[in-house]
Amino acid sequence: MDGYNIIFAWDALKKLAAQDVAAAREALAGILANYRGWRRCEIILVFDAYKVKGNPGSMEKKNGIYIVYTKEAQTADSYIERATYDLGKNHRVRVATSDNMEQVIILGHGALRISARAFEEEIAEAEGQISDLIERWNVRDFDLRRVRATATIIDKKEEKGS
Repeated sequence: MDGYNIIFAWDALKKLAAQDVAAAREALAGILANYRGWRRCEIILVFDAYKVKGNPGSMEKKNGIYIVYTKEAQTADSYIERATYDLGKNHRVRVATSDNMEQVIILGHGALRISARAFEEEIAEAEGQISDLIERWNVRDFDLRRVRATATIIDKKEEKGS
């Protein structure tokens, strides 16, 4: 995932980034962690840090997703291109970015691509499915509690009647 490309393509994250870029990065990471749990896929979220002098780059795994900050003189695009090439040898790879040149390159590496806007729609669909599942489970649990309460009342009536 091209982190800043996604942030500045999604209205809510773009608005948040105007106030606090770090908060927008955290929000995106949280959204992707939920998505990863639902879709059961690996996610690498890449942010440019190439303009930071002396930056060695970093990678951390947080809430199940890999978050990469590129090293000095390395763009997110170049990291994604290399990762797509390397991972594409043994795995199915899909890249979320609206960068047209990036899309052409990753397609050349055999990866699939999805635009930031289409990915936002996919995220919304997944969030809806998660909400529906939670609602169904909550209703089911409520019904089970009601059945148990009714059974308890019946048991008590039977005990009194015996």
